Amino acid sequence: MIYCGIDWAERTHDVALVDDTGRLLAKRHITDDAAGYTLLLDLLAEHGDTEEEPIPVAIETSRGLLVAVLRQGKHQVSAINPMAAARYRDRHAVSRKKSDPGDALVLANILRTDMHAHRPLPNDSDLARAIAVLARAQQDATWNRQTIANQLRSLLREYYPAALAAVAKWDNGLCRPEARALLKAAPTPARAARMTRAQLLAALKHAGRQRGIAAEADRLREVFHAEWAHQPPLVEDALGRQMLALLVQLEAACTAADDLAQAVAEAFPRHPDAEIILSFPGLGVQLGARVLAEIGDDRDRFADARGLKAYAGASPVTRASGKKKSITRRQIKNDRLNHAGYLWAFGALRHSPGAGAHYRRRREAGDWHAAAQRNLFNRLLGQLFHCLHTRELFDETIAFPTPLTAAA
Repeated sequence: MIYCGIDWAERTHDVALVDDTGRLLAKRHITDDAAGYTLLLDLLAEHGDTEEEPIPVAIETSRGLLVAVLRQGKHQVSAINPMAAARYRDRHAVSRKKSDPGDALVLANILRTDMHAHRPLPNDSDLARAIAVLARAQQDATWNRQTIANQLRSLLREYYPAALAAVAKWDNGLCRPEARALLKAAPTPARAARMTRAQLLAALKHAGRQRGIAAEADRLREVFHAEWAHQPPLVEDALGRQMLALLVQLEAACTAADDLAQAVAEAFPRHPDAEIILSFPGLGVQLGARVLAEIGDDRDRFADARGLKAYAGASPVTRASGKKKSITRRQIKNDRLNHAGYLWAFGALRHSPGAGAHYRRRREAGDWHAAAQRNLFNRLLGQLFHCLHTRELFDETIAFPTPLTAAA
């Protein structure tokens, strides 16, 4: 059997092929373009790569055009963690020397000796991979929007507390269109104090507000006309210019998050697993798409529910050495899936009586809030694994049976 290792780089890649004995059969230096990919595929074909018996490939990344080209066929591509590859490198050279051709040879030898210990990339469908791209991008846009909103809030606290008081009662605060319209019309407290009721009404209407405009305009006028501390005029104007620059970034982040959310809402319901995922309490379109993005639709990816729970960081990890033994939460996990699970469990508490009862039992047993919520996520994840494999929808009575039902 022949094994292939590819040391990935931004512009060029090094390729190495070894046999069962570790003998180097071939090595190439290819470019990151169509010509380089063709050279790689021809090299693999020269050494017996076929659709029936593809040569396994090890590479230090799971994304990019090179990986996409390899996955179009039936190649078994394994994404090796760079830290793991560095540990393997020390097995062959204690001098800590490093070179790109040598790293390609190390990756090929990793598959030769320990291919069973490294999981290949999942064989997800194209629709699942497209949903993963959109869901992760929407999650990143949401985090970026919140980061910019926090920066804007910190800046407003320095010179414009009236603006924070004006948006305090609104959901999403500074991210709302009304808040952005007001800040654009009045970037400084001095200009806000000069705004008339008609100008406030126009700003709210321009932002898309339709109900309660008159009462909201009166409330904003009272807030802006109240007594507030002020920076010196020149400093206040300079801070207002800085705020407008941040406001442009916030508007772009809000638009990106909304557009990507719309794209997710259009793509996710088309997936066969969407109906099952949406049947679970606490999972909507956006959060359900994030869960699907991380677990995929390859049913052979996880051997059992325990593997999925460990991957998500929902199950505890045991560390034992000599007479010492500790059970703690996992640090190495899929952070995106773990974050989605926290929101999922939080939403399930409000929409599932059984989930709420399970959470309260864990709290009464001595768990803190985060531990009880993580335990609930662990249970929900196991139920989702079962439902996806059996193609069944979530059933509250089966998922969280009452004591009498369980006894019967």
